[in-house]
Amino acid sequence: MDSNLHSPDRHLIELRMEHADLDAMIDRLAEQTPLDELMLRRLKKRRLALRDQIVRLEIEIDGKEPA
Repeated sequence: MDSNLHSPDRHLIELRMEHADLDAMIDRLAEQTPLDELMLRRLKKRRLALRDQIVRLEIEIDGKEPA
């Protein structure tokens, strides 16, 4: 059971959930006035880093390199 908590598949799910949370947070922040551009940039940068982690983990799990 403990090994399932630390599996790559579990980590991938957690990263995807965090990415979705950031998407929602970015959408809410973009609608606010005045717009906090610095925070928006930081969140977008974090979202992009998460996306990169997700892609690397998907490649690791699948064991295939993209063409």
